[in-house]
Amino acid sequence: MSRAPKPLSGFPEFLPAQRQVERQVIESLSRTFELHGFANIETRAVEPMDQLLRKGDTSKEVYVLRRLQETDASSDAGMGLHFDLTVPFARYVLENAGKLEFPFRRYQIQKVWRGERPQDGRFREFVQADIDIVGQGTLPFHHDIEVTRVMLSALSGLTGPNAIGLPGFTLQVNNRKLIQGFYTGLGLSAEDGGIDEAMRLIDKLDKVPAEQVRAMLLSEAGLSEEQADACLALAAISTDDDSFVAQVRALGVTNELLDEGLDELAKLLRACAPLVTDQVRIRAELKIARGLDYYTGTVFETRLDGHESLGSICSGGRYDSLASDGRTTYPGVGISFGLSRVLVPLVNKGVLVANRSVPSAVLVALADEASRGESDAVADRLRAHGVPCEVAASAQKFGKQIRYAERRGIPFVWFTDRDGGHQVKDIRTGEQVAADPDTWSPPETDLKPTVLHIDNH
Repeated sequence: MSRAPKPLSGFPEFLPAQRQVERQVIESLSRTFELHGFANIETRAVEPMDQLLRKGDTSKEVYVLRRLQETDASSDAGMGLHFDLTVPFARYVLENAGKLEFPFRRYQIQKVWRGERPQDGRFREFVQADIDIVGQGTLPFHHDIEVTRVMLSALSGLTGPNAIGLPGFTLQVNNRKLIQGFYTGLGLSAEDGGIDEAMRLIDKLDKVPAEQVRAMLLSEAGLSEEQADACLALAAISTDDDSFVAQVRALGVTNELLDEGLDELAKLLRACAPLVTDQVRIRAELKIARGLDYYTGTVFETRLDGHESLGSICSGGRYDSLASDGRTTYPGVGISFGLSRVLVPLVNKGVLVANRSVPSAVLVALADEASRGESDAVADRLRAHGVPCEVAASAQKFGKQIRYAERRGIPFVWFTDRDGGHQVKDIRTGEQVAADPDTWSPPETDLKPTVLHIDNH
């Protein structure tokens, strides 16, 4: 006796009306990225294992590729599914450097795979949306500002009643130069790993109480009490303008790299201020360090209003030496939006859904099976000028055909008279009017599915 299959944990799938939400988010992001001159690419799903693992201890996250009927163990050996879009992008840049114009702006919206324990907002298969700007040899700091402004614009396009209707976002920014310069000014050393260890522990502040982090700074990083207190004081600074500069200066630490980091972060906040809205904000959050050690300057994390438990849903930063062929280094700055991480919880909770499960705006009614050809011809005339439609599945009574359209969320039903005249009915209002299939079109708001934001509170 066969049984219905059970869902596979960590591999989310959407119903048609939910998938409409995802598609419209992707379309909105793509439109914004392209307005700013970012070219779209898609990289292969697999990468050599030595490339996937070169960032550090990620082996627990990688799905390894293996053929079921494999006879030659070396044929597909050493390949795995990519767990982010940064590693394949770095490889793509190196392979195609001679064919690309730098600075190269790219956006990529694609699935990635991670073998981690599924939980709310974390999946084994999910979609990310990345933007990066990569230079050849050098990349001026103004590109850090550019990437930040583009992502703020993209997030703004997803919020509010006239957009997709996602909750608000807070883009949190810091600068690794600021942190490293401050720690150096305190007397910590990069050579013995003291700076990296302190940075790693401070990055835990979102999940671990400050008192516990202080204890770890003393015991694990070997800091003095004065150094630990200064690190925590720096991490506590959080402002929505460049007033953080004075607060850092008041801590009494001096260092040239600290000065550079303060200057860059202040410039970034000032340049992004005109894009701030009630729903999309930017803050200097000096506790952010980001766990990956290849970040060298600006770093980003983003929180979703009302869903802070998801953690950072949009993160990234500046990396000056992620890609190199031994002769030329390709510095870059980028930010990644966890599209599935945001959408799956909201869709599963019913906060976001499309108003219909099909793209059809019109159902062409069917009087009888003998007239299916005529109904098909009407549908073709509507499609010829961009009206999505479908013909009724069977020649039931018109009342049942209307209820069929209602269940699918189709707003209009098209009728053809015996004498060849045409009428279209808005089944929501009951209004029925004469119409020409060669010229009639529904209102713009009905032409494609609309995303509904449902307040469950």
